[in-house]
Amino acid sequence: MTDKPKFEVIDRRKLKAEEEEQQSQRAPEPPEPNSGPRLVVNENRAEATPEPSAETAPEPTSEQEFDGALPPAPTPQESREQKAAYQASAERVEDLLRAQNPGMGKQPAVGFEHLVQQFYLSGMIQMGAGTQEGQRPRVDIVGARTTIDLLGVLLEKTKGNLTDQEERMLQSVLFELRMAFLELTSMINVQSMPPTPPPAKP
Repeated sequence: MTDKPKFEVIDRRKLKAEEEEQQSQRAPEPPEPNSGPRLVVNENRAEATPEPSAETAPEPTSEQEFDGALPPAPTPQESREQKAAYQASAERVEDLLRAQNPGMGKQPAVGFEHLVQQFYLSGMIQMGAGTQEGQRPRVDIVGARTTIDLLGVLLEKTKGNLTDQEERMLQSVLFELRMAFLELTSMINVQSMPPTPPPAKP
């Protein structure tokens, strides 16, 4: 068994197309007088194939983990239409926020530095930073390691595509998080060691 979560991406375009096709094939039913909401059962729905249990299913390798689980990539037109709709929706949300907060200015565009900063803050909080005085730090050492490893993946995958400033910032943040992780784990190791017995008296 592995602790890695299993992800399944649902292609909403396919579901919508199937739903429209089923609706077009279904014969129209006459409206019932004084009828309220009712449950519509699709009799043509094929029986779902049972998924293999976790005990019998083979563990996917890192390269095959998402193989077959991803829907086909959207077409360029679909991507353009979705991006335009997303931007329009985001602008409406920002207009509503500004209407409720007149002193709020236009939000700056999100850039690569915001992504790195988000990882940095997440990693430091997972290692107990920002704990209020007098409270015991809550440390998520496994989550911190995952955050640091994700930054390492980001550094590797963006190699050659960053400006000098972006690469320097990413490397500095990754260095700081790794150093904090090393200090924290060394403290954990010291605290978990049994006390040294006193020397025997002669």
